[in-house]
Parts: sequence; structure tokens; C-alpha cells
Amino acid sequence: MAAGADFAAALVANTTTSTPPAASVRTVHAVEPGLEAAKLMRSEALFARQHVDQAIKHASDGYNARQAELKRQQEAEQARIAAEEAEKARVAAEEAAKAAAKAAAQRPKAAKPAEGAFTSGYGARWGTTHYGVDIANAIGTPILSAMDGVVVEAGPASGFGLWVRVQHGDGTITIYGHVNEILVSQGQQVQAGQQIATMGNRGQSTGPHLHFEVWIGGSQKIDPIGWLGERGINL
Repeated sequence: MAAGADFAAALVANTTTSTPPAASVRTVHAVEPGLEAAKLMRSEALFARQHVDQAIKHASDGYNARQAELKRQQEAEQARIAAEEAEKARVAAEEAAKAAAKAAAQRPKAAKPAEGAFTSGYGARWGTTHYGVDIANAIGTPILSAMDGVVVEAGPASGFGLWVRVQHGDGTITIYGHVNEILVSQGQQVQAGQQIATMGNRGQSTGPHLHFEVWIGGSQKIDPIGWLGERGINL
């Protein structure tokens, strides 16, 4: 009986004084193979997409760079061609200007009004004054402007039938009368030696010839022989 009592007392003492042992906690991971595979595929897809995007960007940048370089090369080639054409045009213009200047320098400053026989001079004739000189030749013989000038009149004229009047740079006017055909018009620029008419027999004329006069200042009639001689022209 005593032994039983001691066991009971010891049991009560342990019950009141001892702390029960703490319960242990465990973490359990549940692995679902299908879900993990899906996660892995999404990760791989994102990684692959990044590589694709980078590749596309690299290719796009390369293409744009090549296009820009091609455009630069084309523009440079066009600029080179334009510069060459401009240089050719400049050289051609210079050559044309030199040729024109040379031609102008070589061109005669004065010309004989017509070829033919000198038949009458300046001065008194048949009780009147003959204010010019006559050069006889066949109808249609070319009549030339004595100097550079402007045609101030070309048409009918009393006594001359048809005439042409040319005013020169110093104001002098030369007269070409009895012409058969007029080849210039009023206001036209003409050069020394340029054909302006053909010889005829119109108006008060005794045969086909050119009547040529010189009016200094546009009104003072002088002997054409001296005027032409000063310019190296002999009739």
C-alpha cells in the first residue's frame, strides 16, 4: 500500500510541475509537375522573346544605318554630278564668251554699202544738189549696212521709191535709196556688213543703183566719200 501511495504522489507532482513538450512544426511543399512545367515554359518564352526583340532591333538598326549610308552616298554622287555639270556649263559659257568677243573683235567696224560702179558723187548735179553717192549694179545686188546701228525707217520714201535709214551709235544716219527689196524692219539692230536690202530701180531713177547718203547728227548731210574713207572704205 505504501508503494502505491508513493507512485501516486510522484505522478501528481509530475503533473503539476512539468511543462508539456512543445509540438513540432513541419513545412510541407506540395509539388505539382504540370504547374511547374508551365512556369518554366513561360520563363523560357519570355527569355526567348527578349532575344527575338533584341535581334529584331539589331537588324532594324543595321538596316536603317545601311539605308542612311546609301542615301548619303547617293546624295554625294548627285552633288558630284551637279558640280561637274556646273563646271562644264561654266567652261562652256567662258568659251562662248571668248568666241563672241573674238568674233566681235574680228568683225569689221565699217563696210562698203554695195558693190558696183561709182556713177555719181556728192554735190551739184543738173541744177540741183545731189546729197549722196550712186553705186550702180544689177537689180538684186546686196546692200549692206555701213556700220552697226538701228533701223529707224524702212519703207516708201518720196523720190527714192523705197529706202532704209540706219542710225549709228554716234547719232549719224545713213540712207539707202532706190532699193528693190527691204530685208529689215524698223527698230531692228544691224551690224556693219549685214545685208539690209537689195539694189533696185524704184523712184526717180535712171537705172538700177544704190543712192547712199550720210547725215551727221541725223540731219547734216555730208559727202559720203570722206566719211567712208575715214573708216577705211573706198568707192
